[in-house]
Amino acid sequence: MTSVGGTEMVDWKLAVATATRLVRPGPEVSRDEARDVVAELRRHAIASEEHVRAFTRMTHPEGSGGAQPPVLVVDRAGWVKANVAGFRALIGPLLGKMQDKRANAPAGAVLGAVGGKVTGVELGMLLSFLASRVLGQYETFAPATRDLPGSPAGGGRLLLVAPNIVQVERELDVAPHDFRLWVCLHEETHRTQFTAVPWLRDHIEGEIQGFLGETEVDPATLLERIREAAQSLAGGRPPADGEERGGRSIVELVQTPAQREILARLTAVMSLLEGHADYVMDGVGPQVVPTVAEIREKFQKRRATGAGRLDAALRKLLGLDAKLRQYRDGERFVRAVVDEVGMDGFNRVWTSPNTLPTKAEIAKPADWVARVHGRADG
Repeated sequence: MTSVGGTEMVDWKLAVATATRLVRPGPEVSRDEARDVVAELRRHAIASEEHVRAFTRMTHPEGSGGAQPPVLVVDRAGWVKANVAGFRALIGPLLGKMQDKRANAPAGAVLGAVGGKVTGVELGMLLSFLASRVLGQYETFAPATRDLPGSPAGGGRLLLVAPNIVQVERELDVAPHDFRLWVCLHEETHRTQFTAVPWLRDHIEGEIQGFLGETEVDPATLLERIREAAQSLAGGRPPADGEERGGRSIVELVQTPAQREILARLTAVMSLLEGHADYVMDGVGPQVVPTVAEIREKFQKRRATGAGRLDAALRKLLGLDAKLRQYRDGERFVRAVVDEVGMDGFNRVWTSPNTLPTKAEIAKPADWVARVHGRADG
């Protein structure tokens, strides 16, 4: 499925090797300090589960057995390996479709010239950029491996990237213990979302596969997008003036009306999930994180500014600026709904796919309240 003419379209092993070789080294810590950080993150992850469930009033459905996806504290290389596995599993159908088009399409010659190894190197460069920025991640779709176990029920694990957490807490000059718990509260909220709402994983996967199934982009165009990002990262293609505002992200290669509709639904649900996690981490924070106000102020400023023009251009190309908007818009939606109908009223959002907010409702929470609760704000 991932090969064309006997040559892999993406050399996944080379992508991992490239990313782990190029990723920037983490902060300097002693062996004892590293051991303490890992142990503390694991303790905070356990404590966060109780805090999040009490605040959100979200529990395991009856008959689920209460099995929780594992919490894995990883380094940057571990994050790369986990994400390559998930990425490979998720886009397999798209690669199959691209393979079918390869035989008769003009893009076939370009693919043959680029080759799976070049594509693997370029993907690895992108992963090396991201691997030093992610603090934590709930992996919904990645398959379980010997090194990276998954949920006993199939799918799902929580990753905490220890070196990145240490680096950011030092950059922000905040209390390490408070910051680590604050991060765990956000990521634990994501784990709670998927364990307490069993239909959510299949719904999102179905939307993603529907999006990929409608893809009409030719292989050359997709590979060119990867190459643009990789060349920017390597310094070979400086961003043009205004590119971070006008350039297209990889996810914006949308060519059909059906894809636009799917992308709107995915944007809404991801805004909900990210905004809910931000709302919860700040809602629980004052009870258990004494310096939460200082952490939020400094972290928000860091999240908004990034690290300069190159970072801004790459964030645009990879769609990361859209993710920043999802945090902001989603948190506003959750806060407005909870203020109007309370936490139990908000939790009706998890009833079924039909009660998820639309993209328009994320921007106008009162419309969601009126549709689901039968009354408008006020």
